[in-house]
Amino acid sequence: MIIRKLYEFENAHIVRLCGSKRCRTSIHGHSYRCEILLSSNFLDEAGMVYDFGYMKLGIRELIDSFDHAVTIYARDDASYIADLKKHSARWVQIPLNPSAEQFCRIFFVLIDRLLSLTQMQNGEREVKLHSVIVHETDTGYAQCFKKDAYNVKMGEVNLSEIVFSEGVRAEWEDAELFEKIKLGKKIVNPKEV
Repeated sequence: MIIRKLYEFENAHIVRLCGSKRCRTSIHGHSYRCEILLSSNFLDEAGMVYDFGYMKLGIRELIDSFDHAVTIYARDDASYIADLKKHSARWVQIPLNPSAEQFCRIFFVLIDRLLSLTQMQNGEREVKLHSVIVHETDTGYAQCFKKDAYNVKMGEVNLSEIVFSEGVRAEWEDAELFEKIKLGKKIVNPKEV
């Protein structure tokens, strides 16, 4: 069975090297919608794949880190990067060009790792991330599956190369969540949310 949760976030970026002149030469923003699809062949004690309340914890926090932020391509021009960081309290620097496709891959790796590290409390079993869909516009989206997220031909999603600004980190409910994910430390769901 598959369940789906929809998140929204506002984000600005430049996608270098793309064919669209406006997109590659001007900072611009989108009202993104991100769909997270989880699957399991089992249901928990309440008859659910995974309680949507638990998805309001780490998954929401990771996606919300990109809200009202600028996403910076780590290999962009150094002076441009410095200016963005100087004038924006909320930014995320990533090792990949910030296209909808790469957002999907980054979210997939983050959430896949989060789920694999989570000790669940309500009889959930074999909860897996089925796919991530990132809508950049009303008419265009990218969808990522596990084989896409870990496909090095598309660029490696190296979590140690993702940097969240102090402005983003200061708003996290669990200040250690990203470090736990990077370092592979156990994450325990609360018994109730």
